[in-house]
Amino acid sequence: MAEKWQPKPSTPSPRLATGYMRWSKNNLFSTPGNTLLTLLSIAILVLTVPPLLRWGILDATWLGDSRGVCDDASQGGSAGACWVFIRVRMGVFLYGFYPLVERWRVNFTFIILAVALMPLFAPALLGTTARKVSLFLAATATIFLLYGPTPAAFSACYLFAPYALDRLFQGKPFLELISNQLLAILAGIGLAIVIGLSVYYAVFLTLGDKAAGAIGLTSLVLTVFLLFISRLTAAGWHWVLLFTVYPVFAFFMLVGDVFGMPLVETHFWGGLFLTLVVAGTGMATALPIGILLALGRRSTLPVIKVLCVSFIEFVRGVPLVSVLFMASVMFPLFLPENVTFNKLLRALVGIAFFYAAYMAEVIRGGLQAIPKGQYEAAMALGWPYWKMMGLIIIPQTLRLVIPGLANNFLSLLKDTTLVAVIGLLDLLGVAKASMADAEWLGFTKEAYIFAAVIFWIFCFAISRYSVHLEKSYHPSQQ
Repeated sequence: MAEKWQPKPSTPSPRLATGYMRWSKNNLFSTPGNTLLTLLSIAILVLTVPPLLRWGILDATWLGDSRGVCDDASQGGSAGACWVFIRVRMGVFLYGFYPLVERWRVNFTFIILAVALMPLFAPALLGTTARKVSLFLAATATIFLLYGPTPAAFSACYLFAPYALDRLFQGKPFLELISNQLLAILAGIGLAIVIGLSVYYAVFLTLGDKAAGAIGLTSLVLTVFLLFISRLTAAGWHWVLLFTVYPVFAFFMLVGDVFGMPLVETHFWGGLFLTLVVAGTGMATALPIGILLALGRRSTLPVIKVLCVSFIEFVRGVPLVSVLFMASVMFPLFLPENVTFNKLLRALVGIAFFYAAYMAEVIRGGLQAIPKGQYEAAMALGWPYWKMMGLIIIPQTLRLVIPGLANNFLSLLKDTTLVAVIGLLDLLGVAKASMADAEWLGFTKEAYIFAAVIFWIFCFAISRYSVHLEKSYHPSQQ
């Protein structure tokens, strides 16, 4: 006899795991140990946050222009922070001892950099050409109102040049116009040298020798790009100008002594301005050097491999302070008489090569993670080594090592404070120097908290941007 089917009773509906109370129970009070840790954390917050808010905000002194305002508030029973000290010394914290009337040059230099980087670092926000053109026009108009027609004209030329180059150079590169590749390379290099020398002598006759060398060398490098790598998008030309034209422009703007601008020696540089110069230059130069070192360490040529391995292991075995001391104190002893290099330049070179060794190891790890089939596919197409690396291997490698590179960039930014040991006053160095001012003795906490907040803002921005890059370039997003 067949068994009669009987339906089972309905199961109760699932318990909802949403809401603040449910989340608190699951995450904060799930076990006796978690409950104890939660209560301990709440007690620590109650004991520390209200006094900190009372000292830093509620009882703090914000308005005034002298120490007397803070002393009067303290005598009146308001023993809070004296942010008047930060406000009065803000110019020194930001620019160091850069002359007051020349600080517009620093602002103008960083405005150009920020506007040029926005389309490259925020493509989702400025993805269309119309938005980029609108941004550049607005920036040019703002610079015209702030600094006059000459800076505005340079801004327009620099910002719109990538689009002009993208439109003008759409044909075949010079290297492909001549059937003999060796002859094409020699002819292109010769033409670039002729153009560079012509620009050098033209600038030398009009402006003098101070600007001729840098402008001539920049013209030579740009000519090489125009002849051999002309198939670039507007974004590609932005990067080319950023690494060729912008450093020369920034150097002349910040140092001066050309185009009627007075000379400002680098020992007047300081504060956040110097921190950003050291960190930005180090990041921009250490990464390409690190890529070359990583490729050299994996090279099959014994001499190149030994040199790269020796350099990387030697640099990674010494602290950055010793590198800075060598660059500042020992390096000048090996130079001939009457030959000197700027102290800031020596520090920039030391920091760049120091972090290039660390980035080389990060990139080498990414190179080892690339499947062998990627190399074999490129070689099967008959691609030469550098084309294979530039178009297939390196892009995939950089995508894999974004977290490691971000860590190195963060360390580099924070290690800029070590330049104080060789007499350069960065943001933290200026904070220490300001505390030594007899008029503002006793405001140590305010100076250190201000410097810490500034460093945290920049480090947090780099960290979040690296997370954004990881999500954007993750294989699942492609």
